[in-house]
Amino acid sequence: MRQRIIAALGITVLAATGLTACGDDGAGGSGGSGDKITIGIKYDQPGLGLKEGSNYTGLDVDVAKYVAKEMGYEEGNIEFKESPSAQRETLLGNDQVKMIFATYSITDARKEKVSFAGPYLVAGQDLLVRADNTDITGPDALNGKKLCSVTGSTSAQKVKDKFAKTVQLQEYDTYSKCVEALGAGAIDAVTTDNTILAGFASQAANQGKFKVVGETFSEERYGVGLKKGDTETCTKVNDALKKMVDSGEWQKAVDKNVGPSGLKLDAATNPPKSFDACA
Repeated sequence: MRQRIIAALGITVLAATGLTACGDDGAGGSGGSGDKITIGIKYDQPGLGLKEGSNYTGLDVDVAKYVAKEMGYEEGNIEFKESPSAQRETLLGNDQVKMIFATYSITDARKEKVSFAGPYLVAGQDLLVRADNTDITGPDALNGKKLCSVTGSTSAQKVKDKFAKTVQLQEYDTYSKCVEALGAGAIDAVTTDNTILAGFASQAANQGKFKVVGETFSEERYGVGLKKGDTETCTKVNDALKKMVDSGEWQKAVDKNVGPSGLKLDAATNPPKSFDACA
């Protein structure tokens, strides 16, 4: 009899554990009242994703908050997690984050590992140089120069493959380290999206030190990174993005976060007119 009672208790405990596991969505629940969600952003990109103390600011942050609210999450239940370029796919795959808003360009190669909603903004690759530089006027002027980008980004390699075969590539884990190296004279230029570069150039500490060359040479479609195959969340995100654009809230977020840098977004592609199909 004692053995039967213990066995029954064991089954009950296992069943309860199983129910708990099934109801746990890892980085995010269903969006009901009280549910929490973890969203990946960058921590070092002024105007896009920046952490200062306990505050998070930037366009990616504001878009993430809007989308999460439309999905039913209260702002107080949003947890932001740093998502460096080289770690984004791993963070999604391991359910450490539910979504990523981190200047995450949609590419075919990345679609093999993750799914994307969006895009919510279209940028273009450019170069950041020291303010007194006169010889770097575009990517084809980088032969023999030292060019910096971040690990996990394709920006620097794109320059080497398409524009300057003898460019010397230098990688750091964050763009802020690239900018520091540029200021110290250790490298000649930083390459990534114009939105990111303009944010760094406009920081108070960098005023007058750097300039964006202003010759974009790619189209970077910022998507919302999701776990591969999460079409349910993808559909919700796209619906929220459409509402944000149609309501005028998208433009307000852009004016607030990108406007101070002086960067003018391409009106032909911004705001995005359509969103990729969820798959």
